[in-house]
Amino acid sequence: MESTREIQQLKSHLKDLADRSYRQNLYTFSGFLGLAEQDQLWRMEKELRYSSVQLWGGYEQAERKAARFGNPQELCYEEDYPIVCIHIAPLQAKFADDLSHRDFLGALMNLGIERSTLGDIRVAEKEAYLYCLSSMAEYICEHLEKVRHTSVQCVPVAESADVPREEPRELVVQLPSLRVDACLAKVYNRSRGEILEAFQGGKVYVDGRLCENNSRQLKGGETVNLRGYGKFLFTGERRETRKGKLSVKVLLYQ
Repeated sequence: MESTREIQQLKSHLKDLADRSYRQNLYTFSGFLGLAEQDQLWRMEKELRYSSVQLWGGYEQAERKAARFGNPQELCYEEDYPIVCIHIAPLQAKFADDLSHRDFLGALMNLGIERSTLGDIRVAEKEAYLYCLSSMAEYICEHLEKVRHTSVQCVPVAESADVPREEPRELVVQLPSLRVDACLAKVYNRSRGEILEAFQGGKVYVDGRLCENNSRQLKGGETVNLRGYGKFLFTGERRETRKGKLSVKVLLYQ
């Protein structure tokens, strides 16, 4: 979050959603939250304990996620998140530019769209899969015609099974301990000093929560994000080597 004012506005908005869900016995949804915004939500967990909250970004391992307020057991019904996946593909693939995440995001923002309506953008060579709020899907499909110099077409994906799975790279690293800073240094081949600077700069998140304790011990199933580098899933699988180090497996995502 960039300023105290923005933090207060976000917290007020999240509390309003929780209050409305509780008072009216219905589900309420936020827009997509980045990691820093998710951290603010979790910091409000005790304050909002009267209203159950869950996060979902459209697929497993999504980084940007929408919050849903409301307890299925109390409401006695389910309601899907208002999230749609759009396939953005070049009209003529052989003449298309090599497009990056920044290219797709820039083209979308140039349409005057608020960032909170956009979730993750998964780029695959010259095409992308965009997760967005359902209220914006039609507008995007009608108005997004070019990404850089490439003419594109946008088509909502009917079934999640039609979206290619994000296959992580399996990586085995040897560590002196399960400290999060040691694991980050090995996974991203950075010095301990560089990793310490990342902690001091608020760039490390574990399961969507800002991690300020660089000596924190990792647990199996936790997802670690290092801003600017990517994320990995700590599987918890480990064995001790002959030299007394821990050999652990992580799943590395781009």
